[in-house]
Amino acid sequence: MSDVPRPGEGERQIGLEHFLTTTTALGGVLKKDPEDFVVDEIPDLPMKVEDGPITIAKIKVSNWETNRLVRVLSKNLSISRFKIKFAGTKDKRAVSTRLFSFDHPIEKVLDLRIPDLEIIEAYTSNRELELGNLMGNHFNITIRDVGKGQDEMLGMIEPCLDQIISAGGFPNYFGIQRFGAMRPITHIVGKHIVHGDAKSAVMTYVGNPHEGEPENIYLARKRLEEEMDFEKAVSYYPVKYLFERSMIHHMKRRPDDWAGALDMLPDNLKMMFVHAYQSYIFNRILSERISAGLPLNEPILGDLVIPLNKKGLPDHHLTLKVNDQNIDNMTELVKKRQAFVSGAIIGMESGIAEGQMGDIESRVIEKEGISEDDFKITIISRISSKGMRRELLAPVFDLKWRFVEKEGLSPQFDFSLYKGTYATSFLRELIKGKVLDY
Repeated sequence: MSDVPRPGEGERQIGLEHFLTTTTALGGVLKKDPEDFVVDEIPDLPMKVEDGPITIAKIKVSNWETNRLVRVLSKNLSISRFKIKFAGTKDKRAVSTRLFSFDHPIEKVLDLRIPDLEIIEAYTSNRELELGNLMGNHFNITIRDVGKGQDEMLGMIEPCLDQIISAGGFPNYFGIQRFGAMRPITHIVGKHIVHGDAKSAVMTYVGNPHEGEPENIYLARKRLEEEMDFEKAVSYYPVKYLFERSMIHHMKRRPDDWAGALDMLPDNLKMMFVHAYQSYIFNRILSERISAGLPLNEPILGDLVIPLNKKGLPDHHLTLKVNDQNIDNMTELVKKRQAFVSGAIIGMESGIAEGQMGDIESRVIEKEGISEDDFKITIISRISSKGMRRELLAPVFDLKWRFVEKEGLSPQFDFSLYKGTYATSFLRELIKGKVLDY
């Protein structure tokens, strides 16, 4: 086992303790340029309605973080950010085609002129988008700077892909983007929220400097932590960091209102903190199952299995318990990819497995010092989370790959994944590098 590659410390800090594949690290980096990471949403669109009040738009963007994009769209359209909805969040450093809905006239949306943003098409409907209105995502991704010859790369890529295909997919880890690559603190903020500690949540977000950040924000975070003087911080905290500054301004006005400062952030960002903490716990549960030598592509007694819904997607809110009477049928469903073995995304109503998997889930939760009821958030009740189950193994669809010439020979991969599944968690099986490589 000593020759089996192990993830680095950065990945282990977010719960990624294992690779599925045993092949040698290919190396290389993702997202050297945004054009190296192209994502197209596979939509589950609202129905077209002539002269409907809602505008549905397919928008192509390059290098835009979702919350910042919503803020700029809101400003340019002179509407509240609450009148803008989106189907999914995407990596910032990518070229992506995303779906948005606007409670705003279509002609105003079509008149938008924003750098690195193009409206591909738009129509009217009577229904807004909701987060998750997707069937999946299609990816075209190039791994750059591998630094190896074609034959050597071929000898690494093909065996790795063979292992993934043979297993029926790759471990369905939440990728580094969920937590922040340069400053992986999103789940830590979420942990403090779940524990009801608003002060620690705020200071983890506005303070807590990380090596590798731009010097001005690093020094600002460091000074704020040392002085805890929010009135002074208004003068030196970089203007670019609008979310942090909104919290700082609130603390200047109301020095003891930590929950109020946290509530200055958009609801979707506050929910992201909670979801990131749930994602971290899921990653640990998945890693513990792999550590225990239990299969990801075969149910065992006590497992909760997720069937597919009518649209052919995993139904994360419906589970089938595996017992002595149905284990053969459940095994056949999983083998045919009509159902998936699941792990808990812990929340108020997520449910815990039984048997060995139940022991793993309970042990991880106990180590975190939480219970399912803690996700009924006390400091901001509207970001409470019910939780759900998530498939442990992620299948890859329509996989093709080739070599392309991009400052040297580079492998390029074309594939589709279920919504909520991370392309970086697939490609890390090949690269086996550091978190910033993804």
